[in-house]
Amino acid sequence: QVQLVESGGGLVQPGGSLRLSCAASGRTFSSYAMGWFRQAPGKKRELVAAITSAGGNTNYADSVKGRFTISRDNAKNTVYLQMNSLKPEDTAVYYCNAVDFLYSEYTPGFGSWGQGTQVTVSS
Repeated sequence: QVQLVESGGGLVQPGGSLRLSCAASGRTFSSYAMGWFRQAPGKKRELVAAITSAGGNTNYADSVKGRFTISRDNAKNTVYLQMNSLKPEDTAVYYCNAVDFLYSEYTPGFGSWGQGTQVTVSS
């Protein structure tokens, strides 16, 4: 399976911004729709943003729509998540992985879950 390595998290004040990156090993990255997930303490992992394999279409959870932007660079095997106007409720560990874009759900078999990157929004 492809290895996924997330980075770019940190501590930020409410209203601030962060840009997350997810680097994937392997040559199949460009064939898969990708998504960013997050998991807050005591909560289930949720999909917050998804992008089609060529990057032409995106989809967002209502909670982040208008604030987060997902993008990808297939030449670099990397998917990004630009997060603006961050809120305390965005605090979570963020992960990337392959998704079924049509059904907005995780697609197993592409990559192992990485360590994730912690995003903490607090004053």
